[in-house]
Amino acid sequence: MAMISSSPAFSGPRILALANQKGGVGKTTTAINLGTALAAIGEKVLIVDLDPQGNASTGLGVDRRSREKSTYDVLVGDITLADAIQETSIPRLSIAPSTMDLSGVELEIASARDRAFRLRNAIDSVASQYSYVLIDCPPSLNLLTINAMSAANAILVPLQCEFFALEGLSQLIKTVEQVKATLNPGLTIHGIVLTMYDARNNLSAQVVDDVRQFMGDKVYQTIIPRNVRVSEAPSYGKPVLLYDLKCVGSQAYLRLASEIIQREKVLRAA
Repeated sequence: MAMISSSPAFSGPRILALANQKGGVGKTTTAINLGTALAAIGEKVLIVDLDPQGNASTGLGVDRRSREKSTYDVLVGDITLADAIQETSIPRLSIAPSTMDLSGVELEIASARDRAFRLRNAIDSVASQYSYVLIDCPPSLNLLTINAMSAANAILVPLQCEFFALEGLSQLIKTVEQVKATLNPGLTIHGIVLTMYDARNNLSAQVVDDVRQFMGDKVYQTIIPRNVRVSEAPSYGKPVLLYDLKCVGSQAYLRLASEIIQREKVLRAA
């Protein structure tokens, strides 16, 4: 197992939004396994499932029938975030689950003056209990993602090693800049994690080179490979770190967690 040292103490949680308007790039898988790796080294972690599909909730073993209170109820103001949070089977890792109701929340809060800050205000109420909050965003740049970006300290971008990767990245960067200019001046891009890398595919290697050339040191050194065990784990309601710790996918996510913590230390020291 990769050796990871826990991050130093700091006031309030670090809030990272995992965002990419494209689906199937590994956002949820990264949220689940990064959260698990951070919890395993002693961090207190909350995952906020902001995707109506609710895959982060399912992947952490939260049955759909047990989601009586969800992030939808939080955003419409019916309950507090603390009311929605459930413990997972992983020590120190909690989740605020989502339901399909979230797909209609944009219409329900569109006229509210604080519509872009509903999530930020909700997280503020539980901030003292966690060292990391990971927000799993939907695959679109809608009001849910804007809420996540308004609440976050930084954006973590999972990027699939495929032909149109850079095209989608440019659009996301524009949105981050708009949110920074209008809603959240402190927002930054924490890093870009390249996912679903296939060493047998020349295109994957070309995408890695192109993204590193375009984004420089914003790209994490860790690359998440295509791995059958990573794909299988959610159907068992487990992060791959619990499903098969020794597989290459698990080891990659442990390295990513270590790299993120090292980057955090540099950011705090700056």
